[in-house]
Amino acid sequence: MTSLVEELSQRARALNPEDRATLAEELLASLDGESDPETEALWEMEIGRRVEEIRSSSAKLISAAEVFAETARIYK
Repeated sequence: MTSLVEELSQRARALNPEDRATLAEELLASLDGESDPETEALWEMEIGRRVEEIRSSSAKLISAAEVFAETARIYK
């Protein structure tokens, strides 16, 4: 670690837990980079499609209990 990183890390650890969490979230978000507008638009379309399937009852919904049971069956 550079001396600047060490200093910042030490100062960050002195913050209260809420401020440390906020700082951590902001630092992690900064690693994501900028979102791609085309990808965002495609995700919006996919979300709309899935919502419409649920509203029209054409989607097969599975309860969380069923998902957990199936996961346990597969990975045991």
